Amino acid sequence: MRLLSRRNGFGPLDKAVAVLVPLALIAVGVVLYLTLRPEDCAGGLEKRDGECVGVTEGAFDADAGLKGLIAAVADENARVRRAWEDPAKGEAPMPYGRIALMMPFTSDDSSAMTEAMIRRALAGAHAAQLRHNSGSGPHYQLLMAPDGKDLDQWRPVIDDLAALTDDRQSPLVGVMGLPSSTPETRDAMRELSRRRIATVGPVITSADMNAPYFFKTSPNNEMFADALAHYLKKKPGAGKGFLVFDSRPDDVYSRNLHRLLERKFGGKYGLRKRSASFLGSTGPAAGIPQRFQSAVQKICLTGSDTVFFAGRDQDLPALVKRLSQEGTCEGGRPVRILKVGIGLEPTLTTAEITRMLRDTKITIVAAASVSPDWWKGPGTGAPKGLRDFRTYFDRLDRRHDIGEKALDDGYAIMYHDAFTLLADAFDRSYSDANEDAGDGGAPRPRSARRPRTMCTTP
Repeated sequence: MRLLSRRNGFGPLDKAVAVLVPLALIAVGVVLYLTLRPEDCAGGLEKRDGECVGVTEGAFDADAGLKGLIAAVADENARVRRAWEDPAKGEAPMPYGRIALMMPFTSDDSSAMTEAMIRRALAGAHAAQLRHNSGSGPHYQLLMAPDGKDLDQWRPVIDDLAALTDDRQSPLVGVMGLPSSTPETRDAMRELSRRRIATVGPVITSADMNAPYFFKTSPNNEMFADALAHYLKKKPGAGKGFLVFDSRPDDVYSRNLHRLLERKFGGKYGLRKRSASFLGSTGPAAGIPQRFQSAVQKICLTGSDTVFFAGRDQDLPALVKRLSQEGTCEGGRPVRILKVGIGLEPTLTTAEITRMLRDTKITIVAAASVSPDWWKGPGTGAPKGLRDFRTYFDRLDRRHDIGEKALDDGYAIMYHDAFTLLADAFDRSYSDANEDAGDGGAPRPRSARRPRTMCTTP
């Protein structure tokens, strides 16, 4: 069961205002300029604390599973540059803008993004680049801006972006990426905003992550919680809830979600009396991550049938496995786990996890903005732009093997949307400046894609 709850050249604009619609986004962006540092690492990046960081349009060293995609982006960037510097005979130089993808390109067991997540995000952004470059308007380079596996090397990256502005040939339209709600991301977001650089967070859902020049292409945690409330209104269960939350103090996302779930459902489901913490696997916090023994024992002892999960998807399979080991408590009582997120992390739908869900009568209810049902064909509520997106993404998948269930977690779609938001902004400002379209006023913001709830049943 599933419930779907100056007229010549370019001029810098001081502020971006986004119209967010599925796979077709419009904004007005800041125009900036970029040059590269002298080559310290491959691609002209600079080594900081053992990691190569900075901004580049060329290939560089990263995780092994990303090299093919990075090379493909570098090749497309080179083609865009050649179209400007050496246009075909009889053709005018093709104007182009630059969009910077600021995120990790390396990973380890505790880093902000896994290699698979990075690959899906990069593929989505590159698909959007290829899609926009197939048209007759301005073309785009996708600049790659690695800021460290823990997101803590953002300062030199922002210095590169902010110090090199006002180029009229190939302006930097804006920045996208910032994949995780952490103190480092919040600091980077605020610094980019302070320097008037328009920035889009494709998968930032914490309601605490906001700044004047920062925009999102995803719902926030409060919207996801509202979707869960809609589901629970129809299926309240026995009213015995239990809250499992990540205790890491530096995880802005989990802390925000913890507060929201407790506020919205604490009274009715007794979450203030029935809760347990765990240490998430992402970040440098000391301790052993993913220890759910105490939480599962308390879920069994209290007879809870509705478990609210305030943590990251990477940690949820470990909770399912621990519940499975306990036999979902005595008597095989059905338990549902309520979570939020962009989509369904592929590790939640492996054959092993699916068998455990079936054998122990566990259901995962996900409030999400992307549904795997969309890939099944017509009549599934898929957004209108999905077909065009799939045309370019599927080509990349065939060539670079993005991975199994590469669309299910929503990262590829959201990174595509973030690029599209900035590219459409540049298209609009380019038309206004060069076609004397007049100033009709910037579009007013509209609410982001609304989340839906999905029940993953055995």
